[in-house]
Formats: sequence, structure tokens, C-alpha cells
Amino acid sequence: MDVSVSSNTGPDNGLPEVLRTTARRLLAETGAGGLTLDAVARAGGLSPAEVTAVFAHRDDLLTALLVDAYDESASAMEQADREAVENGATAGARFLAVTRALRAWSVANPAVFTLVYGSPVPGYHAPMDTVAPASRTPAVLAGIVRAALEAGELTPPRRAFAGPPLVRPEAVELFGGLPDAPYADVIERGIVLWSNLVGLLVFEVFSRTHDSVADQVAFFDYAVAVAAESVGLVVPPGADRRR
Repeated sequence: MDVSVSSNTGPDNGLPEVLRTTARRLLAETGAGGLTLDAVARAGGLSPAEVTAVFAHRDDLLTALLVDAYDESASAMEQADREAVENGATAGARFLAVTRALRAWSVANPAVFTLVYGSPVPGYHAPMDTVAPASRTPAVLAGIVRAALEAGELTPPRRAFAGPPLVRPEAVELFGGLPDAPYADVIERGIVLWSNLVGLLVFEVFSRTHDSVADQVAFFDYAVAVAAESVGLVVPPGADRRR
């Protein structure tokens, strides 16, 4: 998180890191609704002036936490993808690797995950500053699907799509253009896949599957393999089991 501090606090006193750590702890204890600048100041042993020198408003703090979350989770996915590519993984194996990385981050950071994917914070509207960081995660997935398409690793869909594109130009740009038939709707399918992935993580982080799933790790791998089929992406046999 790139946070500037005023000259009276100094750039090297570690204050932004103190605020970040304290805010994330409070987020876990009270939720976003209890996250105020005064609460952060009290919990961090700081004066209100020290806090407002960095974050003028609560919304600025929430935005910083969101950007942190997007960047952290995307970095984990990008690193997993780099390692998979270096190991010569197929597109399906790359997809499993990056989704496992996102799951690991989500399970390890449930409060921040909730800030990103849970109920909207009343009165808060994410600014444009969050758009680019938020795009990094779907960009990783889009890059893998695009690579699979170009390498001939996608299976054509059984249900043909007829009609104009259902996605915004920004989504087309993120994917790198509209593909030709029979993959003309792969971007729409990719958004369905992304939605399924987020929903799968929400169910686990919010304990919606704990009374019906015996092995959360194995189930996640299985579900990812099943969901990947919606875009014609094949997770290699056996790759949906931890070794």
C-alpha cells in the first residue's frame, strides 16, 4: 500500500504500517462497521491527529485496505502462475495452481476477504483507485484462458451462443479481444467461472459448506476442476488431489 505521510510525522517512522496492522486487527474483531479512525487511534496507541495525517477520512482507510487486499491476493496468484509456467504446466494445471493460491490467501485472511467479497460497507463507495488493483485477479484467470485458447487447449462448448456480446468493452479489452466461433462467448463463460470461484470461496470462508463437505481442500480442487469445464478448460486427471 503506497501511503504518503505528512512532513510532521516523517516518512520513516513506520506509521502507515502501524495503521495497516491495527486496522486489519480491528477489522477482524469488529468488522468494517466498527472501523473508525478514532478506534484505530485508540487501538494503536496513537493520537487522532497522527491517524488523520495519513487518512483524512474513514473511507480513505477502507480504500487502502481494499487496495492492499487486491494486491496481496493477486500477487499470490501471479506468483503461483509463474511457478506453474516455469514447471511446464498445462493451462488447466495453471488454473488450479492460481485458484489454490487465492483460496490459501482467503482462508488465511477471512476479515479482509469479507471486506472485499462480503456485504457492502454502508455509506462507502469504492473510488476509481480500486479498479486497477481489483482487475489483477480476473486478469490472471483471463490470461490463462487466453493462453489455453491460443494453444488449442480449450474444448469447444456444447451449447452454442447466438447473439451480440453480453460483456462490456472493458472485459473484452482485459481478455485481449473477442475470439472467433466456437469460442465467441468465452469471455461470458469466464465471468461465470470467476463468479463460481468467488462463490466457492465465500461458502468456505463463511462456513456454508462445513456441515456438508468432509474435506474442504479436496472439495475445492474438485469444484475448481468442475467449474473449469464451463470454459472448456481441462484440469489434468489427478491434479485435483493434493499430493
